[in-house]
Amino acid sequence: MRIIVLGVGNILLTDEGIGVRTVDQLQKDYELPPEVIVIDGGTCGMEMLEDLSCADHIIIIDAVRSGKDPASIVRLVGDQVPVFFKTKLSPHQIGLSDVLATLALTGEQPGGVTVIGVEPVSLETGMALSPQVEALLPEVVNLVVTELLQLGVAVKHVAAEAA
Repeated sequence: MRIIVLGVGNILLTDEGIGVRTVDQLQKDYELPPEVIVIDGGTCGMEMLEDLSCADHIIIIDAVRSGKDPASIVRLVGDQVPVFFKTKLSPHQIGLSDVLATLALTGEQPGGVTVIGVEPVSLETGMALSPQVEALLPEVVNLVVTELLQLGVAVKHVAAEAA
């Protein structure tokens, strides 16, 4: 089994960086087994093709435009995932859509895709998340861990080990 946890986004645009910040925090807080590959995708596109090919499951974390209130968390799976790309927030989502489409065309598509998104409060230039989205970071990390557990992956909280 090979599961990819992919955090995408531009860390120079405040809340657009939620995906990258989430995978950073996930790696700090949890010990993950070798079948889980964590990727800081930043604003990459087609260059991720090889990394994502033939994955059993991909969990994508990103800022999304869902129509919900700012600082809302959204989970999309299965047929809902293409909706994520229809209302793009930034150019990297087009690249990611192209990657998933290319994988499907070549028969190397993932077994499943889950998107965990956060409706941004701010997309202003800045390296820090808005306070509202920063407060959601632990919950977003927990949602990723829950997805991994549902996929049958055992994860270990690092802080529990130190206590």
